[in-house]
Amino acid sequence: MRDPEDLTIWFNPSCSKCRGARDLLDERGVAVRYVRYLDEAPSREELERVLALLGTDDPRAILRAGEPLAAELGLAHTGREAILDALAANPILIERPIAILGQRAVVGRPPERVLELLEG
Repeated sequence: MRDPEDLTIWFNPSCSKCRGARDLLDERGVAVRYVRYLDEAPSREELERVLALLGTDDPRAILRAGEPLAAELGLAHTGREAILDALAANPILIERPIAILGQRAVVGRPPERVLELLEG
């Protein structure tokens, strides 16, 4: 198991998947830095960095397409740059939880996916 010293999770306490990931990590005694991304919105540069850690450059990988604001902004029919701008300006559109450890990241859906980072 990896040293989870630098494990960070973009966290929304009202999200059941975030709470599920937190519970899994608590059960294992893993220290985590939780970032309430709705309060501390990631910059566009940070979004780009996380996409790279996820192994993609497609921001749809972290877009909550079912969020009403996504439809209101017409994000289903727009390009990469517009989606990144929307994610940076409206963090409610960011999928959660996102777990980051070292040079890897996963979207914790289902929450058990966060454990993959600890096994790597």
